Amino acid sequence: MKILITGVAGLIGSNLAEYYKKKNFEVFGIDNLSGGYESNIPEGIEYHNVSCEDRKKIFDIFKKNKFDYVAHCAAHAYEGLSVFAPHLICTNIISSSVSIFSAAVNSKVKRIIHFSSMARYGDIETPFYEDQSIPKPIDPYGIAKLASENILISLCKAFDVEYNIVVPHNVIGPNQKYNDPYRNVASIMINKILKNERPIIYGDGEQKRCFSDIDDCITCIDKMILDKNVKNQVINIGPDEEFVTINELSNLISNKLKFNQPPIYVTDRPLEVKHAYCSSDKARKLLNYKTKIPLSKSIDKIIQFIKTKGTMDFDYNFDLEINNKRTPKTWKNKLI
Repeated sequence: MKILITGVAGLIGSNLAEYYKKKNFEVFGIDNLSGGYESNIPEGIEYHNVSCEDRKKIFDIFKKNKFDYVAHCAAHAYEGLSVFAPHLICTNIISSSVSIFSAAVNSKVKRIIHFSSMARYGDIETPFYEDQSIPKPIDPYGIAKLASENILISLCKAFDVEYNIVVPHNVIGPNQKYNDPYRNVASIMINKILKNERPIIYGDGEQKRCFSDIDDCITCIDKMILDKNVKNQVINIGPDEEFVTINELSNLISNKLKFNQPPIYVTDRPLEVKHAYCSSDKARKLLNYKTKIPLSKSIDKIIQFIKTKGTMDFDYNFDLEINNKRTPKTWKNKLI
């Protein structure tokens, strides 16, 4: 079996590639390294350093290889930043997705797995249910993610290709990019504290989230890729029993690292959803999902990963398109 994984240098993509390598699949990876580390890419897979937005190169890769499955993990996954760099984020999310989808459909793959986001739901009543909640995304990232889903469904219906849409819930773990100032709150806090810097919290810190350990997600994703009885579905993946506020997350990390300085509070970000967490009922029913790894253990794994790899300065590798009084000063003044 041949599987193509986009975003193979990122958290989900690299762990998924390692998983299928161990299952003796022929694993192919695509990544332009904008959201991951080359050191994350498992040895022994065929890796292409290319942007998913480069349609010609993507079609060439598909033309040369008869892929059975495609897992589209790649994305500029920047929900907060999308309000201030909407062209960058929306162009990437939609253009890269359509490039992969059209190449996959054209080459007659068996199934396309698309990774969406909790941002698709927007600011609606929690928990989010796949088949009951009506998505109302409120930021450009969430809007672009939902649009990409709809395009995938349209193409797959037109050309009889199977699909599944994964809606991951704040996935964390080793291999997550931790020197990115725009996303990955737990990794940002750990990197800062290990550098003896105070963590930064937007607003009052009472935003409520759930965090999913990557190892709890992989087997669910595997069923969405291979299980013949699970197809053409949208499924949330992540815990629905361990909600934490950002304040609680900060305290947990600080306690583990024996850091006794308080966080720095800054103005909240526009359009940030206060409470965002899902129901995992559908994943339990169709994928046998279980939360096995508690948040505390996940944080331990990330701490060890960052300590082993070494702390890094934060990389402001994207330009702000909208820079005004509502733009977070953390980004304008590079305070993270």
